[in-house]
Amino acid sequence: GGALRALCGAGRGLAAGPETHFGFQTVTEAERREKIYQVFESVAKKYDVMNDSMTLGIHRVWKDILMHKMNPSPGTILLDVAGGTGDIAFRFINYVRSARERQLQRKLKNHQNLSWQEISESYQEDKFKLLGDSQVVVCDINKEMLKVGKQKAQHLGYSEGLSWVLGNAEELPFDDDKFDVYTIAFGIRNVTRIDLALEEAYRVLKPGGRFLCLEFSHVSNPLLSRLYDLYSFQVIPVLGEVIAGDWKSYQYLVESIRRFPPQEELKAMIEDAGFLKVDYQNLNSGIVAIHSGFKL
Repeated sequence: GGALRALCGAGRGLAAGPETHFGFQTVTEAERREKIYQVFESVAKKYDVMNDSMTLGIHRVWKDILMHKMNPSPGTILLDVAGGTGDIAFRFINYVRSARERQLQRKLKNHQNLSWQEISESYQEDKFKLLGDSQVVVCDINKEMLKVGKQKAQHLGYSEGLSWVLGNAEELPFDDDKFDVYTIAFGIRNVTRIDLALEEAYRVLKPGGRFLCLEFSHVSNPLLSRLYDLYSFQVIPVLGEVIAGDWKSYQYLVESIRRFPPQEELKAMIEDAGFLKVDYQNLNSGIVAIHSGFKL
């Protein structure tokens, strides 16, 4: 029901409403939602290939840095919003599994007096709980993106502790105080009402929970900024046409980065939603930034 409401645009603040922007175009909020849905429906199958092509593979490093910043332990419950193709979810599972294996090795080292049979039995018993009750829920508004993510998960062998939910960041289909961590990687830029998405992030996090946002941001170095603009507007749409057969969608994605609030402005918005200890870390001179905040 929640997912259906989200897709239909029902609920608070989700009417057609005032004018907003779609890239450099002026549109209504309802038109923007529809256009963005079409963008990701169009690019879903080539989304991962295009990410590698546009960033020369560096997006993988940025996502690894996000995961290390999160530093999840076994038992962590993660909500990854706009995470349709599973990049953050799979990293989370790998990270927690590694942490759990280290715990298991330390446990066995501390029991030097155990027999080989006792050690073997203990290992066999614990290895089936390598996520240590951790779970990751991937929530995305786009059915095609979720479909690609599920196919990847099946191909890569991820199933334990992983679920997929159709839902809107502005009206999440989850109860209050449910998750330890909320992540949104390269997704908040495509949310029509960022303030509503941030309020929803705050609502579904447990007290003490953490908000983490990885997003393209504003470059501080003037020379790098000019080179980045040249690359963004002259190269990325061409790559979109060659690889995904879709110039317009990647033209929008470039324009949407330029329209996105700079680091300090987004920080203030996160604080307005109720988060405390909000800060951000620029990567590659601000090409992307990781914003962090806590529900305390």
